[in-house]
Amino acid sequence: MENTHFKVSQYACAVLLIVSSIALVAYQVVSIEDVAAGLLYYVAQSFLLAGSIFGLEQYVRIISQRYRK
Repeated sequence: MENTHFKVSQYACAVLLIVSSIALVAYQVVSIEDVAAGLLYYVAQSFLLAGSIFGLEQYVRIISQRYRK
């Protein structure tokens, strides 16, 4: 039995991280017309975590289907 609440919270976390990083970059570009290095680090970490969440789920799904056969 799959824990759907856990998956929903993972996906929500990933999407919120991406949205927050894009919003912070947009705010900083509008306010000071530049993007700080620390914010770029945050954006990179956000995309890395979100990609890991979505990619790991797909990898586990493929492996589990392969062993069911």
